Amino acid sequence: MDAPHVAGGPPAVPGSAALEVSPLPGGRPGIRARGEISVLTRPSWEQALSKLARRHAGVSYVELSDVAFVDVAGVTALAVTAMNLPDGRFVVENPPPQLPRVLEMFWPGLDRIEVAL
Repeated sequence: MDAPHVAGGPPAVPGSAALEVSPLPGGRPGIRARGEISVLTRPSWEQALSKLARRHAGVSYVELSDVAFVDVAGVTALAVTAMNLPDGRFVVENPPPQLPRVLEMFWPGLDRIEVAL
């Protein structure tokens, strides 16, 4: 299976980390990510979160069922973006198991992120 392509970037090299982020289907406000969120893909992740925050109105969805891994800095980018929202929250759907653990460890009680498993 070929590695996913980073949206707007060069084609992925097999065996390397890649991240693809796209809008959610059906007009739902939010994004869907696929691949890995790590040091190699963090700029794309942070750019996608920044764009989502600019369009945010009340509730935005972040669908992560196709994300195999997210590092602590990737979770940090999500938490910081959520904390800087003017109102409302992010609903993170189907995250990899380390994401809720990292949120609970470093941001317990952060009400700007709801995790839906």
